[in-house]
Amino acid sequence: MQVIRHIKTDFKNSVSAISKTRKRKVSHWKWPLAIGLLLFAVVWRSAQWWSTTSIDNPTFDEESLSFSVAVPDFPSVNSSDEMLDYEQNTTEPAEEVSSETKSKTIDPELISSVAKLSSQSFTIQPGGNLAHYFQQANVSAVELHEVLNTVKHAQQLKKIQPGQELNFEFDLENKLKNLCLKIDGFKSLLIKRDSNNTFTSEIINKPVERKTSYGSSKITDSLYMAGKKAKLTDKLIMELAKIFAYDIDFALDIRPGDAFRVLFEEQYVEGEKIGVGPILAAEFTSQGKKYHAFYYKDADGNSGYYGADGNSLKKAFIRTPVEYTRISSHFNLNRKHPILHKIRAHKGVDYAAPHGTPVKAAGNGKIIFVGKKGGYGNTIILQHGSQYSTLYGHLSRFAKDLKVGKPVKQGQLIGYVGSTGLASGPHLHYEFRINNVHKNPLTVTLPNANGVPDNRKREYIKQTQSYLAVMDTYERVQFATNEVANKG
Repeated sequence: MQVIRHIKTDFKNSVSAISKTRKRKVSHWKWPLAIGLLLFAVVWRSAQWWSTTSIDNPTFDEESLSFSVAVPDFPSVNSSDEMLDYEQNTTEPAEEVSSETKSKTIDPELISSVAKLSSQSFTIQPGGNLAHYFQQANVSAVELHEVLNTVKHAQQLKKIQPGQELNFEFDLENKLKNLCLKIDGFKSLLIKRDSNNTFTSEIINKPVERKTSYGSSKITDSLYMAGKKAKLTDKLIMELAKIFAYDIDFALDIRPGDAFRVLFEEQYVEGEKIGVGPILAAEFTSQGKKYHAFYYKDADGNSGYYGADGNSLKKAFIRTPVEYTRISSHFNLNRKHPILHKIRAHKGVDYAAPHGTPVKAAGNGKIIFVGKKGGYGNTIILQHGSQYSTLYGHLSRFAKDLKVGKPVKQGQLIGYVGSTGLASGPHLHYEFRINNVHKNPLTVTLPNANGVPDNRKREYIKQTQSYLAVMDTYERVQFATNEVANKG
């Protein structure tokens, strides 16, 4: 018990001693703290008063005006990459503000009007007419009538062709504003409604880039397959055959090993290939004989194909006026007639062809006979100048509007293959006469059309030499390319 009491007494004494010590410490810093708080209150109040009076009624000495800007502490930059990142970050807010400001300057009514504009496009289909497409676009017949009867180039609309494109554009009141007809890859017709509510039109021609291309091949089976191997289009193959048609019979004269090479144009609009042709120069080797053709346009705009000597490749007559499958009977003055079974001169050539195959005029001339003529059946006779005449027999029917005295042009349709008269099957009997004397149509020398004028031949020969040099260059490049490919 005495020990416990002794401990309690010691605890009381120690607590009493601590309490006295704290009181002495508080009394030591109480007054300085009070004075400090008082001074702070006075300074804060004075600062408030100064700021309100100086901002509301500022006075500046413009010459000595300066600003003190507190710059924040930036992190230290140890590399150019970090500095670049920092600069990019600091410019982002400015770009956002600029974008925001710019968007506020756009007229809301303009946005609304653009959003409401509408258009419709159509591709002209076979049998389609203008009224149909105007109706499909909900354009009134009144506006169609106005367009066709007021615009300068309305004729282009009246003769729309399959494949052309027609685009309608309407204003906010759904009235026709613009009409565009894409005539071909080169040009378009644009019709616009002006401020006076009337239509105006213009033809827009796109700039055409022309490039020279080349193709060559040897014939193994047919001209068509060889042309495809040379990457020629069907149009170019047909043009090639047409150019040499006066000298080469592509049904009879072609042999394996024959070859050709062609220099031709390709047309591009805005980088897109839109067409090919014409053939600028061509060389055809048939049974070892070379034929050349060069495109030439004279000062008057007349164009055609001519040989190396400047003579026209176009003859006054087509060698074969029908696309035939075979020659069923040749020119033979001692032939035995297949039906009469007696010797009877065959003064022409029989071209066997399917019933209804078109027959063309061999040359320019006029009709001197059309009708039935004994064993010839349905027959047409053409006179070509004072010396030449041609006869077409066994026709199934005639072309429309043929009558005696009417002029015809070379290549014009005049009738259709048949078997009328004394004929054992459908074929064209064709005769060629000079001064009323029968000649073999397959071998007779045909007169040429007009050639290059003498005063232009020097220019023409220079042009042909240039074409040949280009073809030779292409040939060498093609040969080198093939050699590299074969070695690879």
